[in-house]
Amino acid sequence: MTDQNASLPALIGPILFLDEVPPDGAALQLAALFVVENGTALPPVTVAGQEIPCTEIARYPNHHVQVARFALPADGSGAYTWNGTQYPVSGPLTADMHCAFVSCNGEEHGDMDRSPAERNAMWARLADQHRDRPFSLLLHGGDQVYADEATHDHPLSAGWPDDLPSDPARADLDDLYAHLRQRFFERYARLYAGVEFAWIAARVPSLMQWDDHDICDGWGSLKRSRTYSPVGQTLFTVAREAFLTFQAAAREGELPNRFADPRGHHLGWHIQADGFRILAPDLRSQRTRREVMGPSGWAMMEAAANAQFEGQTFLMSSVPLLGPRLSLLEAVMVAIPSMQKYEDDLRDQWQSRAHRDSWRRMLNLVLRMGDSPTQTLTVLSGEIHLATRATLDLGGGDVLHQLVASGISHRAPPAAWARILGALSWLGEDPLPEHPVRIRRIPGQRFRYVAERNYLVLARQNNSWSAAWEIEPSGRSPALAL
Repeated sequence: MTDQNASLPALIGPILFLDEVPPDGAALQLAALFVVENGTALPPVTVAGQEIPCTEIARYPNHHVQVARFALPADGSGAYTWNGTQYPVSGPLTADMHCAFVSCNGEEHGDMDRSPAERNAMWARLADQHRDRPFSLLLHGGDQVYADEATHDHPLSAGWPDDLPSDPARADLDDLYAHLRQRFFERYARLYAGVEFAWIAARVPSLMQWDDHDICDGWGSLKRSRTYSPVGQTLFTVAREAFLTFQAAAREGELPNRFADPRGHHLGWHIQADGFRILAPDLRSQRTRREVMGPSGWAMMEAAANAQFEGQTFLMSSVPLLGPRLSLLEAVMVAIPSMQKYEDDLRDQWQSRAHRDSWRRMLNLVLRMGDSPTQTLTVLSGEIHLATRATLDLGGGDVLHQLVASGISHRAPPAAWARILGALSWLGEDPLPEHPVRIRRIPGQRFRYVAERNYLVLARQNNSWSAAWEIEPSGRSPALAL
């Protein structure tokens, strides 16, 4: 494994996060995260000439993580200063606005060894667009890191997930914990030090929802003997701590108010601003081979469906909520021994045979929100390394849109895979009577699935929302009205 520490700068950051939008909507509660090499002085953050105190939220052998929390006006007029640079946070949440949605920021193998210019090309494009027309929020829909290689180079986890010790000693598990914790740190620190990512992440507040690669490939869809093993539980503990540190700028017991469960039994969250809200259920913390979410995760979604709301709701589903009839492909793969290794990938999906009841339950909640005369609901998803969209028939000529943008840095899969999914989508899917799911073409695209790197741009103008895909190398798609 590459020595990740050798190339880390002494100071990484600021990486800006949105903690919450208070009920009056007048201000943004923000957190600026820094990774600091031991022995290096951290210059202060200042807002309107006032120095903001920093809090240490995590310590590693050679580094510590510091966070400064402060408020800026929600109208986009605010800025903060650090290390001689002023960072305007110019995108408003109170009027016309732009948001970006990204997912899959990495690859399973050798991600840290890629050329930064190639790896981060779409981040550079996003930064250029921010210079022309500022983004208000940066939504990360899962797989912010690909931590799969973190299990390498330790005797307890080198065979993960297929070859595990049955009864490891406590001292060996403690050593594994330290090993994994350092590997997760290295991966996040390297990503956050990337010039293209760091530029925009310092200026646009991020909101992050995790998915499997933020833990390991297929977490929750693997066999219980893996995930509930001592090695598996150590891996999850480390990944969860790293999520809190690097994706929420928080530590255990001190979650920002946007999180639905202060205890952190699940890591779902929501924010609400002027005329829009974002719901991000946690589809990983409580996932099993039979359940996508646990009771507290479902309680968050039930409360959201029951709440009175006027405006645009974005539901972030890290795994696409609307998709083709994957249960047929799943049945074929299970029947062919050489293909059974892909079972976990299909079991990850809402459309899996194992999750049929959970899928219908979530779709019924979505229908309740989509049928409301006071709000419009749109689903945002990633995970599949392709761009596409889908609709759910609400009845009466109305449809609910799902927008899938996946692969901000993950290279696209072969075009043949996109064609296979496109052919499968012709079969349609009807999990709820009279509410068919259909896969649709992105405006301007010939095929239903686009095998190019991409991200999504959401725009509000005069209280009307639209979406467009930024696709490499095709460019910006025509806007889709929501």
